[in-house]
Amino acid sequence: MDLNFEICTMEDLGILTDISRATFVTAFEKHNKPEDFWTYINNSFSEETLIEQLLDINSSFYFVYLKNVLVGYFKINKNEAQTEQFAKNTVELERIYVIKPFQGQGIGKHILKKVISLAKKAKANFLWLGVWEKNKAAIKFYKRYGFKKFGTHPYFVGKDKQTDWLMKLNLV
Repeated sequence: MDLNFEICTMEDLGILTDISRATFVTAFEKHNKPEDFWTYINNSFSEETLIEQLLDINSSFYFVYLKNVLVGYFKINKNEAQTEQFAKNTVELERIYVIKPFQGQGIGKHILKKVISLAKKAKANFLWLGVWEKNKAAIKFYKRYGFKKFGTHPYFVGKDKQTDWLMKLNLV
């Protein structure tokens, strides 16, 4: 598959904002209360929030292109940028999204392989992520690639407290 991965810079803020909002809305709007959902969207995917994350040297966003067409993006966190602190030498996959028309083509698998490669390059002992406990398709996807549940943590969409499974892939 002819995928290209490009690290996002401040010049990409508009595109990053748009794809972040659009993919999250497509994936989760129908599963949440509108007030909580839009509060979350407007806070988590505001330009101000994304600027702060782009400026953090421990966070990296990547755009994913298929033959020069933007088909998805992902975000990884290291060190203090991780949403949970487990041990030294870990990497968090905070976001991984493929735009709806491109889902089901194996793009997610290639993105995940890239993320694993980046985590190994960072000398991480394990790669971890949080996935909503009700997102059975995503859980099945991660299990297929060797991720195992090792805990849970709360995830708030507005005032709605949800539960994410914490899953990890050992790299050493």
